[in-house]
Amino acid sequence: MLIYYVYILQCKDGSYYTGITSDLEKRFAEHQSGFKKDSYTCKRRPLTLEFYQEFNDVEQAIYFIKKIKKWTKAKKEALIKGDFNMLQILSESRNATHFKYR
Repeated sequence: MLIYYVYILQCKDGSYYTGITSDLEKRFAEHQSGFKKDSYTCKRRPLTLEFYQEFNDVEQAIYFIKKIKKWTKAKKEALIKGDFNMLQILSESRNATHFKYR
């Protein structure tokens, strides 16, 4: 069975890159080496692998990466730290009309 990884890299400029792969070690090495010269991460090296999540189903992995790519930096940092309480707060507070904030 093939495993898929959704991962978050931190770039030297403090920004985050989110990707998906079936070979995390190889893909991270490609990012670090600047394999694709026109990629987001090439000019932002060195990189650190901050987070990854394994998936058995590629559709679930794709769903998760699409979700994360829309998140704020603060929300990604809460995920990286495993701060699920903050992740919940940040999710709720994005909607200014949420009933708790009226």
